[in-house]
Formats: sequence, C-alpha cells, structure tokens
Amino acid sequence: MADAFNDIESTSDNFRGLFDDVDLYSRVLGDNAQQQADTIANVMKAIGNLEIVKTSSDTLGDAYEYLIRQFASETGKKSGEFYTPQKVSELLTKLSLLGKEYPDGLVVYDPAMGSGSLLLNFGKFIKNFGGKPEQVIYFGQEINFSTHRLAKMNMILHGVDFGNQHLRRGNTLSADWPPISRTMFDAVVMNPPYSLKWPANKGFLQDPRFSPYGVLPPKSKADYAFLLHGFYHLKNTGTMAIVLPHGVLFRGAAEGKIRKKLLEDGSIDAVIGLPANLFYNTSIPTVILVLKKDKEDRSVMFIDASKGFEKKKNQNELREEDIQKILETYEKREEVKRYAHLAKYDEIEENDFNLNIPRYVDTFVPEPPVDLKKVASDLHETNVEIEKNQKELVGMLKELTSDDQDVMSGLDAIIKELEGELHD
Repeated sequence: MADAFNDIESTSDNFRGLFDDVDLYSRVLGDNAQQQADTIANVMKAIGNLEIVKTSSDTLGDAYEYLIRQFASETGKKSGEFYTPQKVSELLTKLSLLGKEYPDGLVVYDPAMGSGSLLLNFGKFIKNFGGKPEQVIYFGQEINFSTHRLAKMNMILHGVDFGNQHLRRGNTLSADWPPISRTMFDAVVMNPPYSLKWPANKGFLQDPRFSPYGVLPPKSKADYAFLLHGFYHLKNTGTMAIVLPHGVLFRGAAEGKIRKKLLEDGSIDAVIGLPANLFYNTSIPTVILVLKKDKEDRSVMFIDASKGFEKKKNQNELREEDIQKILETYEKREEVKRYAHLAKYDEIEENDFNLNIPRYVDTFVPEPPVDLKKVASDLHETNVEIEKNQKELVGMLKELTSDDQDVMSGLDAIIKELEGELHD
C-alpha cells in the first residue's frame, strides 16, 4: 500500500506529499500488524466493487464530501477547524455572488479554507449566476498540514482542473498570500477560527492589510485580523462574506476603531445574525458580515435570522427557505418587521458605531392585552359550575347511611360545611 501511494505521488507534482500523513500502522486500524493489514484489505475489497473509472468526478467528490461531513458530525468540536456546515457554506457563497453575472468566470479566495468544501460551492452555484464550473479559479490557504491535504483531495475528487486550484499551506495572518500584484478576488469567503490569538507585533502596522486602520486587532482576538486580510484581497467590484462571533459588532478599544473606520468608508454592507448551535465546534450564535468596496452609500442592512432553522439531533440547521429569505431580504434592502432594518449612516453614528443587532431590529413580541370582561365572565361561569357540583355532592352525601353514629356525625358535619358555603 505504501508503494502504491508513492507511485501515485510520483506521477505528478500536484500529487506530491498528498499521502504524507497517512499512517498505515495506526492503532486505529488494529492492535497488531495482522489486524492492520486485514482492515486495509477489507477497505480495498469494498473499493474494488466500485466502478470508479465509470463514475463521474462529481459523484466521487460528493461521496468524499459526504464522508467529511459525517466525520465532522460524529467528532463535533474536533472537526470545527476544517468543516463549515453545507447550508452555511451555501449562504456565504450566494451572498458573495448575489446581484452579478459571471459569464467569464470568477476568482475566489478562502484564507482559512479547511477542507475546501466552502470554496467548492462556487463551482456548484455559479451556474445560477451565468457562469460555468470550469471557469472558477480557486485560491485557498490552510495552516494545518493534514487539513490542507483534505482540501487538495477534495478538489481532485471534484474534478477541479489543476490549473484552476491554488492551495497553499501557511499562516494566513503572519505571511500575506497571495501577492497583491498577482490577483484580486471577485469573492472572498471565510469561516475562520473565532477569537484566535495572534502575534499582533507592531511591525504589522506597516502591513498594507492593516495600516489604513491605524491600530491592530488585539493579540487575544484575531477576528478583525482575518476580516482585514480578506478585505484587502477583495476586488473593488467584489463581495466578501465572513462568519464571526457577535463580539465583533460591539467590542471597543482597537476593534471599535477598526469597525468605525470600516463604517466611515462604507465597507460594511450587511450584518446577518445566525441561529445558535449551527457549527460543530461551538454552540454560540454567530454573525455574517458582508463587505464591499464599491458601495454607493454607507447604509448597513441588518437581518436577524436567528430564529429561522430546523432543530436536528446534535445541532441546528438552516433550511432552504431560511437561506432564501435571507438572500431576498438582503437583495431588496427593505424593512421587514421584527426581521430586518436598513440603517442609515447617521443612525449608526448615533449608536456610537455599535452594530449589535437588537439596537436596529426589534424582535420583541408584546403579550396580547388581557380582556378583563372575558376574565370576569369566565370566573362567573366557573363559580356557577362549582356551586352546581357542590349541590350534587351534598345530595349524594345525604343519601348515605351507616349504623355507626360516629360516621353519621362526621357526614352531618361535612354536609353542614358544604351547605354553609352554598349560602355564603
């Protein structure tokens, strides 16, 4: 098996290192060499029954995607770093494509690509926007060695031409990539690790990704560092969609200054609140920020989509109708009671550039007013019913007899008590 892997890697530079982290002697395969060999043999027999040559790359890719998704679902937090749930990926992709046509294709970028599943949605949905899957050029960067290999395999099994995939293993924040002179992107999408620590050295203030804002995101939270990196690489006509924790909407200090600058420049186009428990690695509610460089005004569309989901066994999931409602509301940029609000710049400035969604979308549903006349009527009917039942009970008690004088004395006492209540 090791020789077979080596043979595959030697056929092309694109395959080099693809199986470097495959451990054929892992204890997961068995406790000894024989068990490990038997496990591998059984897998090979199962694969041997498949007509792989006659199977389309889409089918193979979808099968691989399914395995990644199942693994993410079963392992929970361990998988959050490499897989974004498919419905969230669909929403991010469509938000970044909405309102435009791409007959000549497009170039997309995910600086925290994980397994590459989010990127591959552009090939799936570009047909809805006037383009063809083979016209999508993919750029992605991932810091984790094994996850980077997952992304490469994902691209290969989905039939992406090697000339269309540019995947790099590296630290997105520490070393900027790709060079700005090489390309700018039609779409940037990202679901980076939340509130990650990063160096934030003073030298980054000279970095063109961060220098326009005069401050650096704090060392303890790299959320805005990822955002500014992606935004820097966005075309003037492009759209960026990024998932982040709600703290980016209202935290102060350096983050507040960066947020203010982005709003002053009209860069933030929409703030979309998502339901809690959508992701495998966290149950917190998250938010999508949509950013553009070519906006005509500085208004921001606020959407509270936190209540639109289906509750599944282990987590919540966006439904197709939830996604469609978000997209239609975002595109129309119209007020929707208890769901969406288009905030002008002056309103945002009055809120001291705090983007916390409840400041703009009032989701409070008042309790219906109490009809006191109906309450009085119901109370009267209840009292009449109680009195009727008591009279029936007294009648039944009077019919009871006993030779025991103590029992009869007790019955008489109960009857007098009930009759007294009826006369009150």
